[in-house]
Amino acid sequence: TFRPDEKIFTDATFSFDTLSNRLRELAFLNQGTRITLVDEREDKEHTFHYEGGIISFVKFLNANKSVLYPEPVYFKKEKEGVIVEAAVQYNDSYNEQVFSFVNNINTIHGGTHLTGFRSALTRVLNDYIRKNDMLKGLNIAISGDDSREGLSSVISVKVPNPQFEGQTKTKLGNGEVEGIVKSIVGD
Repeated sequence: TFRPDEKIFTDATFSFDTLSNRLRELAFLNQGTRITLVDEREDKEHTFHYEGGIISFVKFLNANKSVLYPEPVYFKKEKEGVIVEAAVQYNDSYNEQVFSFVNNINTIHGGTHLTGFRSALTRVLNDYIRKNDMLKGLNIAISGDDSREGLSSVISVKVPNPQFEGQTKTKLGNGEVEGIVKSIVGD
């Protein structure tokens, strides 16, 4: 339970909603964790607890959308000390909603883990289409943009020695992580 001390958090530096959003993310990313935020100034309280982890996160993202299948596709695997966890679900919109994290840090500018994920997703879909002759003999491949249309996804990686670009840690730079994510998503 987090109770902000008014001496530390003033109205100018503390936003209950901003902190709530970040703590909700952390609860999604750390399956089963319960986080309670209390703002005694305005008698507000939020408790975040998601047994489904990032699967619940994707369902939250798709709450007001028409999904194409009932449950998100989920996988978690470790390779070379890197843990890759992802949940994917398509909806009938044209927008892509992908959230990427490294060691619980929101990498809003992506990085090598997101590049590997997107590349492998496109390759896997194209391989499936070809293998099942879904284009009836036509030699056409779907593009990366096509493969992400209507995609809601969360990818979370745990990297022992992350190297971020810039001080804000919004983009992962570890080159080896791209190949690891590609391999795991491909599997």
